[in-house]
Amino acid sequence: MARTALTAEELLAGSALTHEVTLPPGGPAGTVTIRPLTVRDVQLVAHAAAGDRELAAGLMIARALVEPALTAEQAGRLPAGLARVLVDAINELSGIETPRDRLAELVQAPLAKACFVLAEEFGWTAEDVAGMTIGQILMYLEMTGRAAEVA
Repeated sequence: MARTALTAEELLAGSALTHEVTLPPGGPAGTVTIRPLTVRDVQLVAHAAAGDRELAAGLMIARALVEPALTAEQAGRLPAGLARVLVDAINELSGIETPRDRLAELVQAPLAKACFVLAEEFGWTAEDVAGMTIGQILMYLEMTGRAAEVA
């Protein structure tokens, strides 16, 4: 199967997708709309939260929740169970399957390596890569066959 070279716009298109999440019984009934976190979102959350898992969860929700939009302060006041449901949905949509407390640790060093590999393979800048979701970065690393170098 021949590989097709994508444009930067095609590559970044996935970060604009949204997904509707139906909230589970036991809380407010209805749906919310989320979008995947980009690499930049994850970096900002990891830096701002600096190891505070509860703050990180609130920041992730505030960054990813499209409808209704919440501030980080409002997201921090959500019931813990509802926040967990939203964070799990955001992680799944963003292609992040790691425990939340290891997120910052796992993202920073491998992200720098991933930027280097993707720049070498596709000619993308760090700015191009920063606009991608974690899932997109992992997919392109797998396509290059160099994912093991970044892990």
